[in-house]
Amino acid sequence: MTAERRTVVRATVNGRAVHAEVPVRRTLADFLRDDLGLTGTHLGCEHGVCGACSVLVDGRSVRACLLFAVQVDGHEVTTVEGLGDHGTTARLRDAFGRHHALQCGFCTAGLLVTATEMLDDPDIPKPLTGEAVREILSGNLCRCTGYQGIVRAVLDAGS
Repeated sequence: MTAERRTVVRATVNGRAVHAEVPVRRTLADFLRDDLGLTGTHLGCEHGVCGACSVLVDGRSVRACLLFAVQVDGHEVTTVEGLGDHGTTARLRDAFGRHHALQCGFCTAGLLVTATEMLDDPDIPKPLTGEAVREILSGNLCRCTGYQGIVRAVLDAGS
């Protein structure tokens, strides 16, 4: 039996320098959850469909279940935990509460990451329309809310 190949990952995660040796095939989601204890990155489908594992890599949202940890070597990763003091995310969290945009909460972390990127991205025309919000969030699945409250919350936080 051959030993599992390992590699070193050096990245900045939520503003903190991280240096870890991991199996070469470890996903970013497993690295964040299992090695760094950042369990806000949820694993749903593990095929990149549901968006629950969305994180920001160098400011752009990605599916952490589709990347290997080694792919973020030298990059900056921000999870939902790292967005705690972020002004846009704080407005989104407040708006999610006001507009009843969450129920079970499983999808919420991925939605917050994606919506934060959407609101902060200068290349996305503002003010946002409901159609634009629906299109951008279409990669984040929610089985509970029906999306109307989520769209209203994002539009509210963006205004």
